[in-house]
Amino acid sequence: MRMWINSKKPTLALAPMADMTDSPFCRVCREVSGKGFVIFREMVSAEAIVRGNEKTLKMCEFQEVERPIVIQIFGSNPDVITKAAKIVVEKYSPDGIDVNMGCPVSKISGQARSGAALMKDVDTAKSIVKALKNANFGVPVSVKTRLGWGKDDEILEFAVGLEKAGVEVISLHGRTKKQGYSGKANWERIGEVKKLLNVPVIANGDITSVDDVKKCLKITNADGVMIGRGALGNPWIFSGIIPTMEEIKKVVLRHAKLHLERYGEDRGLTTFRKHLALYFKGVVGIKKWRTDLVQVSNLDELKKILEKINLD
Repeated sequence: MRMWINSKKPTLALAPMADMTDSPFCRVCREVSGKGFVIFREMVSAEAIVRGNEKTLKMCEFQEVERPIVIQIFGSNPDVITKAAKIVVEKYSPDGIDVNMGCPVSKISGQARSGAALMKDVDTAKSIVKALKNANFGVPVSVKTRLGWGKDDEILEFAVGLEKAGVEVISLHGRTKKQGYSGKANWERIGEVKKLLNVPVIANGDITSVDDVKKCLKITNADGVMIGRGALGNPWIFSGIIPTMEEIKKVVLRHAKLHLERYGEDRGLTTFRKHLALYFKGVVGIKKWRTDLVQVSNLDELKKILEKINLD
């Protein structure tokens, strides 16, 4: 079985983020930061995959350059998740299958009873892992989860249960479902989980710099770190490179072109604006161009704005 986790040094990973870690962004991360990290693509619905939903299946597509790559699935039915994983593995051959057991968004964790809701249904969570392991797809089965639903010590029992069920890697966001993305990630609690388990633990939450990576690894003693929001607008974070303004503009244009290739000219760059805001977030002197950036609708407009930006 091929294993995406690095056994010789701490693993770096790009976290799965809905509407963000699509193929264009992942390709840009790979192009500017090299091969030294693992990509987790945005989560996809197990139910939609089994139904043959074209949009969802297209979300699973990736370029070879994106490897090593893990496809994350969400759902609440062990049989459906296993069928979906079989389709993904046979059709796309990713380097791993990950199950989302941590998404705090109400439409996922609420009525759908998936994501973080699985932390309240330990038996189902374990059944999902067991079903995937028994299917023996030839790729690692991992889980991304949180410290708990309401209390950050719920993970202690939950993680042990997942390990007994056969999970091979656990990625752990240092907040509870109720916290969402507020407050501070509890790296110390992740460290407690690491002490309990024999399987690799990947720490996630509040990692926005190379220094954060080092601090998090020291506190948690984890086998690696997963970077989410800290990578948005900063695909260089995995290499530790501090880009110049000219490099930022060059990558923004590259990302925009890949975005258009993926989503088509008819949608223009309206769906790319969220990335533009992040690339230039906190840049001193960018204020006078910000309005133009968040209203851009085509590539020519973007090129003209980028040519005007001069912060020297």
